Amino acid sequence: MTIKQLSPTLSVAPQLTPADIADIAAAGFRSIICNRPDGEAPGQPPARSIEQAAASAGLAFVHVPAVAGALTEADAEAMAKALDRLPAPVLAYCRSGARSEKLAEMAGRAGQRAAEEDYDIVVVGGGSAGIAAAASILKRRDHLHLAVVEPNEDHYYQPGWTMVGAGVFDAAVTRREEARLIPKGAHWVKAAARSFQPDANQVMLQDGRRLSYKVLIVCPGIKLDWDAIPGLAATLGRNGVTSNYRYDLAPYTHRLVKAFKGGRALFTQPVMPIKCAGAPQKAMYLSCHRWEKAGVLGAADVHFHTAGGVLFGVPDYVPALMDYVERYGINLHFGSRLVEIDGPRQTAVFERADGKGTQRAAERFDMIHVVPPQVAPDFIRESPLAAASGFVEVDETTLRHPHYSNIFALGDACSASNAKTAAAARAQAPVVAVNALAALDGRPPAAAYNGYGSCPLTVEAGKIVLAEFGYGGKLLPSFPGWLIDGTRPSRLSWLLKDTILPPVYWHGMLKGREWMVRPQPIGA
Repeated sequence: MTIKQLSPTLSVAPQLTPADIADIAAAGFRSIICNRPDGEAPGQPPARSIEQAAASAGLAFVHVPAVAGALTEADAEAMAKALDRLPAPVLAYCRSGARSEKLAEMAGRAGQRAAEEDYDIVVVGGGSAGIAAAASILKRRDHLHLAVVEPNEDHYYQPGWTMVGAGVFDAAVTRREEARLIPKGAHWVKAAARSFQPDANQVMLQDGRRLSYKVLIVCPGIKLDWDAIPGLAATLGRNGVTSNYRYDLAPYTHRLVKAFKGGRALFTQPVMPIKCAGAPQKAMYLSCHRWEKAGVLGAADVHFHTAGGVLFGVPDYVPALMDYVERYGINLHFGSRLVEIDGPRQTAVFERADGKGTQRAAERFDMIHVVPPQVAPDFIRESPLAAASGFVEVDETTLRHPHYSNIFALGDACSASNAKTAAAARAQAPVVAVNALAALDGRPPAAAYNGYGSCPLTVEAGKIVLAEFGYGGKLLPSFPGWLIDGTRPSRLSWLLKDTILPPVYWHGMLKGREWMVRPQPIGA
């Protein structure tokens, strides 16, 4: 077997056999592409046999068949898409290897060479946490060589999706181009991170590049695992199945709720951690309030299935929420986890534990709002930075990794026990900025994070229970009680959510303006 390397991430070879796969895996390849149509020549091993051997060896496999001497732009596009999504390095094969090499050339992947780029600070993740942290750092020290690693071209104000689902915001106002948000002075590395080599102070990218750093900040967010619930991915956006946890689905929530004239409406919440633990309830309360105003609430059979054992994790806010549960006639099901969904039959299967073990029960629905299970991104979970939870291990006060003094994490990807909310990332960013600069200077961390997070619980259109709390459920209100009592529904809190927080996000947090979140020194 002769292998020809085209780049650090791509090599080509002649026809493989299942017996070759073990050696390919041992050589360090992580993926295989077959560019040969089945049945091209007598005795040719079918692609399926190579795929099975690859799966047994832990390698990814994609079949991108192309006819020798008749390669098309569509073939090149398919090759490029496969290379974009497969773990590198990749080995592509055909009869002789020449066809695969030509496809790589047409896809623009031949001849790429590994590049190593050196930075003072590398920020992995260009979402809320990453942009805010980078902006706060550059506000303090604008001459630094800082990179933001982010593959996506669009950036979303995700807290606004609840309001989109309620018909209050238009979805378009929650999206902006990532290029417009990269802080001045930062270099946007438009690529996905693949792995970390913390002992060498390097981040490996999917395209084969290596970024060297003096300080690393990790904040790629959380993975929404839609595929963890059988049947869910195939029915999202139709059959009455929706979720405000996706930009393209929140408008469908609005359409479903507006058209609803009665029937069974289910709302689900998976096991923690999830981003914005109050969002599953927000969708439910706002839906019920709309039905109440339309005079159809009496015809609605509303059920809230939560995998947890309580309505909300901080007891001080539960009485106000229970008032709305009773007002809307919501049926609560604790310890109830969605495990399967059949969209065409509009049936959901829930798993519950009782004294006799685990029981499953199917429930019919006319509409269902689903919140997917959420886990650490794969490349974080499989990295040396991960805690037992799979998230980046950090000290809860300094947000520094306990084993690597020049690595920090914040936002949804870090292991701190705070609620995973945009407000938490907003409070964490200045802390990480101060401590990252201290690490760059060879000094110990100086700023402390108290676990602050905020969850504006929209209990009806025009009123919000403003939950603000820190580690251990300690209440951390931003306003005096005479102005906003966060444990009670408030119209002023709605004004905050509806009118004030979006510009604070776009023009404050993402610009490094630390309004009301100035970092506090350790021990203060």
